[in-house]
Amino acid sequence: MDATAPTVRDVVAAHRFDTERLEAWLAPRIEGFGAAMRVQQFQGGASNPTFLLTTDGPDGPLRYVLRKKPPGVLLASAHQVDREYRVMKALEGHVPVPRMRVLCDDDSIIGTGFYVMDYLEGRIFRDAALPGLQPAERAAIYDELNAVLARLHAVDHEAVGLGDYGKAGGYFERQIGRWTKQYRGAESEHIPEMEALIEKLPAQIPADDSVSIAHGDYRLENVMFHPTEPKLIAVLDWELSTIGHPLADLAYNGFLWRSHSPSWGSLDGVDFATSGIPTEAAYVEAYCRRTGRGAIEGWPFYMAFSIFRLASISQGVYRRVLAGNAASDRPAENGTPHLARQALEILEAG
Repeated sequence: MDATAPTVRDVVAAHRFDTERLEAWLAPRIEGFGAAMRVQQFQGGASNPTFLLTTDGPDGPLRYVLRKKPPGVLLASAHQVDREYRVMKALEGHVPVPRMRVLCDDDSIIGTGFYVMDYLEGRIFRDAALPGLQPAERAAIYDELNAVLARLHAVDHEAVGLGDYGKAGGYFERQIGRWTKQYRGAESEHIPEMEALIEKLPAQIPADDSVSIAHGDYRLENVMFHPTEPKLIAVLDWELSTIGHPLADLAYNGFLWRSHSPSWGSLDGVDFATSGIPTEAAYVEAYCRRTGRGAIEGWPFYMAFSIFRLASISQGVYRRVLAGNAASDRPAENGTPHLARQALEILEAG
């Protein structure tokens, strides 16, 4: 399959909107927008529905990407597409991001807030094992993934206009509270391991109170690479970004080495000695070298917290699937209990 080809389908019934009204709103706001707009929906994803807009330009088709909030009743502080737009706009020229075109907070246009950005042609790797590539290519791709994360964490958030994008310091206390609240808002059954994590995580927060822009969902599937080179051309899916802790991003990224979910990303079965893909320890060491960090104390906490947060997100996705509002047609299966057990085992093993 061509990794550069957009995987799109007709817009699913739950996410349809008035395309003529949208085109009339966009045309005067995006220079050279084109005419005769067509809309398709990207497959995959479970949070903010994403669409491919194609128009007729003077020299051929023009393509844009629209991301919107999902329909229905939403959890507080979730699906903030305005934050995605703002952070990518601020980071242009600092880390690879698409060109932002326009943000709309008027729900009357298509039913929810949305933004439009340029479409980029490149490769998105859905399989973290990178089948079909040579070991040297795999090594280069993972090294680039690591390098861009380190570059993001070096950006001065005050200098790029994100001084009020989140509170500096105390990140984990706030995040544990936030994801506990999100979990409670979507809770569908009693999960003892989630209760144990909610109780134990606050007492094990490390003393390191570093501050950086945190992407919040940084992993291989959420970045785009050049069509033929191991060069990262766009970091995508900034919905969970904030002013946070760099090691939260690193641990979440590092969960790839512990994940057993092919749909989320997994390296199960990879031979790290021959594949070119680094081990978790080597990946973390490369990040520390790039950022001037020494050994990380409390790594089990950072990893357990990242999985706890993912478990809370998974609970919200499950509730949206049950309600018929998810951005994908995944089956109604709750992955939260498994994730919570894994996080608790890591935390208690220390």
